[in-house]
Amino acid sequence: MQIFTVDERHRIVIVGGGAGGLELATRLGNTLGRRNKAIVTLLDYSPTHVWKPLLHEVAAGTLEPLDEALEYLGHSADNHYRFFPGRMNGLDRGKKEIRLESVLNEKGEEIVSGQCIGYDTLVMAVGSLSNDFGIKGVAEHCLFIDTQAEAEQFHRQFMEAYLRAQNQPKSSQRLEIVIVGGGATGIELSAELHRIVQALCEINAYRYDGGRPAEVGICIIEAAERLLPGLPPYLSAATSRQLEKLGIAVLTGERVLEVTREGLKTGKIPHVPAHIKVWAAGVKAPAFLLELDGLETNAINQLIVRRTLQTSLDDNIFVIGDCAACPQPHSNRNVPPTAQAAHQEASLTYTNILRRLHGKKLLEYSYRDYGCLVTFGKYSTVGTLMGNLLGQVFIEGFMARLVYLSLYKMHQAALFGAFRTALLAVVDTFTHGSWLNYGKIDARCARAPRGFASGPGYPLYAIMDAIVDQYSPVLLDFQLRLERIEADIFASRFNHETLVKLYELKREMLLLQTAAVPLLDICNALT
Repeated sequence: MQIFTVDERHRIVIVGGGAGGLELATRLGNTLGRRNKAIVTLLDYSPTHVWKPLLHEVAAGTLEPLDEALEYLGHSADNHYRFFPGRMNGLDRGKKEIRLESVLNEKGEEIVSGQCIGYDTLVMAVGSLSNDFGIKGVAEHCLFIDTQAEAEQFHRQFMEAYLRAQNQPKSSQRLEIVIVGGGATGIELSAELHRIVQALCEINAYRYDGGRPAEVGICIIEAAERLLPGLPPYLSAATSRQLEKLGIAVLTGERVLEVTREGLKTGKIPHVPAHIKVWAAGVKAPAFLLELDGLETNAINQLIVRRTLQTSLDDNIFVIGDCAACPQPHSNRNVPPTAQAAHQEASLTYTNILRRLHGKKLLEYSYRDYGCLVTFGKYSTVGTLMGNLLGQVFIEGFMARLVYLSLYKMHQAALFGAFRTALLAVVDTFTHGSWLNYGKIDARCARAPRGFASGPGYPLYAIMDAIVDQYSPVLLDFQLRLERIEADIFASRFNHETLVKLYELKREMLLLQTAAVPLLDICNALT
């Protein structure tokens, strides 16, 4: 076992490069790392990061992971932190060291032997996995989409199964897909699968004789009495209506008792046939957290933390994201394992690490629910938004889709800054067209027939103008940050940190303005 040593600067080690861990490493790297005040190290077993809410699109094949994957190594060089590949499997709190498994290649050959890495501040951000609840046959016969590798594996098996079904006799030419779990992941996966199946049927993919395309049945099984059981009933109802429109079957109030190679057995149905079985039910943290030198865990393997996000037994260890069991004030429930909670916890942990280094009292975390969104891909999006004035507001359609997309752009802004995020939106538009509202472009051209008839200049202008409109998600991020600063001011919490936030906001707005200038120049030139 090799010992990895560093110099005398404060050592901050972040285990897990998910949404929360990567955002935290980026912010710490660009402050403490840039100024050589600390050594910030990020550990992850994968070389790339894909935002977890996008994995259902990777699984279905509607998103190419290479288009959205972030290379940790390159990102670390740009943002003044270190990246080391590896999987944590132990902790020595006395020595302040974590142990990593050996790094193996695809053949199982050792590339790097096990390491011990020292820390002064440790942040656990290892996320969560689907919970099979110990049900017989789940681990052996079900697919999962908790990681990029699992999502890609699902897509390969789905395409193989579709190819097989396409070339079967008519009597058996049907592919059955069952998704266990009526939460956001299962619902969003079902919609994306419907989308890719429609595309395959349109071109009659893999059908060599030109015959009728294979039928694909998609079914969601949920143990609760309704879909999205943790969300308001009207959101469940809207979701059920949309799934019905898509022809996706839903079985609620059905608890899976066993999974076999041929299908599933529930409490009421002895056999549900399935060629592909996806397990997207329940949440639990990785099992290795149960053996971290005596740190307290709960029934689903989460590390128990105080409201400062420090573990209950060790002030040197913070926990953020899905692997944290963080209490909520005035409630007997913990903070839910969501992307927005991970983002909030990463932000607070960044502040608390700085305060801890300066000997200041740490702040306590209060979860703020901004709502929930469920997307059906290109078909629709539904959700709720939470506000101080209007309370809980139901949204759907284009507005809900815009807010859903803005969440990803906010995540990108945390990793790349507003300037590069705006440029990524432009690149995404030219590469996929996914952000353009083509109806708006058509309407603009229709209102100016002379301009449209004069040549390609006016349509290009309309397209460029639509691209400029895509900056709105980044501007929404600015608005939310400004509101938080205003809240600090009105609560008499204006201090040096607030001033720094204002300065950073001003700097990023100037960068965004600079990024928009070339686009505006092009628009002006085209007209």
